[in-house]
Amino acid sequence: MEYDIFFSISQTPDDSGKIPSEQVMLNNYFQQVELADQLGFGVAWIAQAHLSTATQKLNRHPVVPHWQGEVGLCTDFPQLALETFRRTSRIEVGSAVLSILASGGPIAMAERIANTLQLHGLNPQESRRLHVGFSAGRFEFMARPYGIEPRDGVEEAAWPALRGQIFMEASEIFLRLLRGDVISSDDIMSTTLSRENFRDGTDWAGVQEAAMARDGLGEAPDEVGIARRYDFEDLKIIPTTWRRELLSLTAGTHDPKAQVFVNQFLPVKVFNLSITVPEVIDATHARMSECYHRDGGDWQRRDMPRTSFVFLNAEEGLSPEEQSSAAAGEAKLALGSYWQALEGTLDPTKVERAANNALIGNAEEVAQQMVERFHRDDRIMTWFDFFNHDSDRVCRNMTAFIEQVTPRVEELLVVGGD
Repeated sequence: MEYDIFFSISQTPDDSGKIPSEQVMLNNYFQQVELADQLGFGVAWIAQAHLSTATQKLNRHPVVPHWQGEVGLCTDFPQLALETFRRTSRIEVGSAVLSILASGGPIAMAERIANTLQLHGLNPQESRRLHVGFSAGRFEFMARPYGIEPRDGVEEAAWPALRGQIFMEASEIFLRLLRGDVISSDDIMSTTLSRENFRDGTDWAGVQEAAMARDGLGEAPDEVGIARRYDFEDLKIIPTTWRRELLSLTAGTHDPKAQVFVNQFLPVKVFNLSITVPEVIDATHARMSECYHRDGGDWQRRDMPRTSFVFLNAEEGLSPEEQSSAAAGEAKLALGSYWQALEGTLDPTKVERAANNALIGNAEEVAQQMVERFHRDDRIMTWFDFFNHDSDRVCRNMTAFIEQVTPRVEELLVVGGD
């Protein structure tokens, strides 16, 4: 197995209800990522967010009405990535995930990534990659000010399925510009909705009714055309000379059609979530083995990092049983706070599934859980800072994971392979 690490930099209340300052949160991040570099983690994946979660609760239709504090403080991944590279020597850096619908949209994002990689690659000895995980964005309020909202009654009825199509349109723009193409909006995919775009026939019927009203139709259409979201003449981003071998792309979408679509242009890997069931993981590997862009080589299991909460207790002075009990209590507290903050935004069954997929216990228990749940060729995206602002404790957990858990995992894999 290989091991990455995820940093949420989520400014939430601690056990006492106090919210750490932005400066404390960023200092915690750098303390942890510098240690991750020393410990040998592969990629530091950083959550990106936009705009104040606290302020959006004042909106007419808040997306996250119960969240306390801010979802994330990394609002400019390229800058934080460059500073992380400057402070470290071995670890690679990734976004999990960069919204290409916010912050100016796919054109602006493509140009920023190219510029970041030009700066990162100025040193000819630099070999560490920038892993750009991109998506439509986790919460809709972060993209609304950039025009990503329904423009008429048809789009209102088609939302959120239409938002997925907008992501595909933006993805084509983003990827083709990174590839070096000259493009205009006329070169980009057009969107036509039909029954297959909707899980529920009732939702599709609503779109048909809205289209009949908008277009003065006498009967329900089989297809509904949607105007492009982006409109522009020929353009090409600059810079044009940057080291493309330092770029790795990963799509934050679980839509099989989108995963296949983006690989028409460049090699694009995929993420999974802590709530993803094994059947979906296996199906994704099978699909990606067929559609992964040829320039990326053969698809490997490591190309889809497996996200997992880690609630490890290896504190000195405690027996293994006491460590196990303490870890369970810490997990219950953190997960409970998280699900309460996201009340109304997640299916409760998914919440339960995520809790069941978390790694919880002392070092031996966590190692046993990993061998039971993961394939020996998986890459694990470990998440230690989940609702935990005790940075020294997070660092002890990271150290114990690498020094105690991972060697035990390898021992168990050898025994299991005999």
